Parts: sequence; C-alpha cells; structure tokens
Amino acid sequence: MRIIKGMIYTDKMRFEAGEIAIEGSLIDRITLCAKEELTPEEAGTYLLPGLVDTHFHGCAGYDFCDGTKEALRAIASYEMTHGITTICPATMTLSEEVLTNVCSVCADAMETETIKTEGTANGVTDEEKSGVEIAFSDILRGIYLEGPFISLEKKGAQNPAYIHQSDQGMLAKLQKAAGGLIKIVVIAPETEGAIACIEACKDDYRFSIAHTCADYETARKAIEAGAVHVTHLYNAMPPFTHREPGVIGAVAEAEQVMAELICDGIHIHPSVVRNTFRWFGAHRMVLISDSMMATGMEDGKYALGGQPVEVKGNRALLADGTIAGSATNLYDCMRTAVQMGIPVEDAIRAATYNPAVSVGLEKECGVLQAGRNADILIADSELTLKSVIKSGKTVV
Repeated sequence: MRIIKGMIYTDKMRFEAGEIAIEGSLIDRITLCAKEELTPEEAGTYLLPGLVDTHFHGCAGYDFCDGTKEALRAIASYEMTHGITTICPATMTLSEEVLTNVCSVCADAMETETIKTEGTANGVTDEEKSGVEIAFSDILRGIYLEGPFISLEKKGAQNPAYIHQSDQGMLAKLQKAAGGLIKIVVIAPETEGAIACIEACKDDYRFSIAHTCADYETARKAIEAGAVHVTHLYNAMPPFTHREPGVIGAVAEAEQVMAELICDGIHIHPSVVRNTFRWFGAHRMVLISDSMMATGMEDGKYALGGQPVEVKGNRALLADGTIAGSATNLYDCMRTAVQMGIPVEDAIRAATYNPAVSVGLEKECGVLQAGRNADILIADSELTLKSVIKSGKTVV
C-alpha cells in the first residue's frame, strides 16, 4: 500500500489536510487530519484529481481525426503525462466516411491498445522502474462530435465543405462505429432538422449548442427540446447584447445547461472569464483546452480539420486569421484561469468534476474518493505539476 500526504482537494471541492492510501489501481481510503499534523513539505504538497478534458482535437503533433492508433497512443500519452487522466477527444467537421473511420479505430483501440511509460517518472516504485502500461480504455472515455451539424456562418475553423444538416441516421451509424463512445453532439439549433433531432435523440446523446447563429428564442427551444450543454461559450456564436441576448442569455437562464470556457489567454478576455464564473456559477463551468495538434510542439505550420494552421506561441490561426483551436493543454488552461482571478478551488472543479458531470462520468472520475481509480496529481502550492499517478501507477 502506498501513502501520500498533503493538502487534498476533496469531494467537498476544497483543500483539506490528510493522506491518501493507494492499493493497486484504486484509492483505498482518504483520511483527513489537522494541517498542523503535516510536515512543512507535506503541507506544501497539493493532491488533485486527474483532470478531465472533454473537448480537444489533438496534441504532440497528432490529430484525433488522423484516425490511426499511432495518433491515439501519442495523444493519450501526452495528455496523461500532463495531468489529464481522462479524455474525450473531439472530431471536426469532416465527411461521414472519415468520421466513421475515426470512430471505428477509436472503438477498436479501446480493446487492444496500451500506453507504455519509460519508468523514469518521479517517485516510481521498484516495480515501476521498467516502465508501466496503462490500458487505453482507462484514459479515453468518450468521443465529442464537433460537427458536421453546424452553421456555415459560424463555422469558425471547421471545414465548410462538409457541413451537413442534422441527420439522425448518420448519428446512429457513427455511434455504432464508435461502440457507443459518442458522449456529446454539437448542433446549431437554427439549422434544418436540429430541434427535431435533439427531441428524438436526447436520451442517447448530450446535445451541445455550438457554431450557431441562433437567437435567444431558438436557443431556448433547443434547451426545452433537451440540449444540456454549450460549446466554447462566446466563441462561434452571436455576442450577448442588452436587446439580443442570444445563445449566451438563454444558457445563462437554464440551470441544467453546462458551459465550456477556453482559458488559454487567447480566446476570452480575463474579465469575461471572471464574470462568467460569477454569472453562471462555478458549478456550471467546464474548462476545456480545445487544443490542436501543435500543443506541446514548436511554432510552425500544422493542420486542423484538413485546413492549414500557423502557430506562434499559444496562438493558432487559419490563413484568414480565424482562431483555430488552442495550443495549450488543459492543465495550463486551469492554471491560467487561476491567474485570471478564478479561485483555485473553482478552477480545479471546472477542470475535474464538472467536465466529468457534463459527459456522465461523475461516478467514475473527476473526484478523489475511496474505491475510485487512483488518478492523482501531485503539485505544489502554485499548482506546478510535480507527478502524475494514473490508476495507481506513477507516470510522471
């Protein structure tokens, strides 16, 4: 049994002093104590749940829509070693043939693939010195279908050639190919057949309002029909104004709808981030990275959804200047949110428990509890990541 002591981010969504006992791949118990009972080093150690990124496209030079097991392994490895221990990668607006292949390869990888570490991580046990293997199915827990059911006018970095009206039959085919992995389906509610699709399929998927020109009334209809999510709030949708509140106003009033924010310092001004947390409440905020393949790579030319992207620093742009996802991983987005003025407890919740709730995985990940997978991040008081434990095994 392994014991880790420090300030634990508990299921009460706050830090409390204590120790976590790990047995095999699971948390055996969590025992709380007075902070004074910890050594100064232990009191400066922060223990977080592994992060949950429910919306990103790639990293480490690979895109989820490459549709290869090599890409899936590289993406999962990068995410895991950067503190994101549960992922739901996102597709782009592509042809049905390409999307079907992506879904099929992903479903097959769930049965066959593992992620191998090198055994050079901090604090590895004797048993781990030769490296450890993590089942791919322990990391990837769903697929986020971003497109093709979107608005041409608000396509953002999506490829207009493959935009498609809502199609329940296509959805069913993709879900079959994915082995049931599709968790969230993006939809522009003003497009033909969208509201009917939401009403008919709301028990099978979580629908997210996105890439849309919908006005307030149409967004309200989508929510009443069963939409429970909004994709990268503020981006690729009409702005909120005092006479035309649009999607943002409709979502703000709907307590059951969760809202994504990209806190990479590029997509949204810090004031808007702070005020959105106040307006919506921290319990409804879902931090996402929306990262593309350049994340973790050098500046240069890359691609997203088959379109060329130039990356400088953490800014990724199409040739016409459109922001093309982010080049920042979720852990860094969480730290940026804190730097923007979001209370640390709220930022962590929005990168762990809330995204798990948004895709129906809250009973499996996103929180530290006895009996759950030991997905634990060890950080210092500045949230500098020191070590990652995945399923009880040290991977960083």
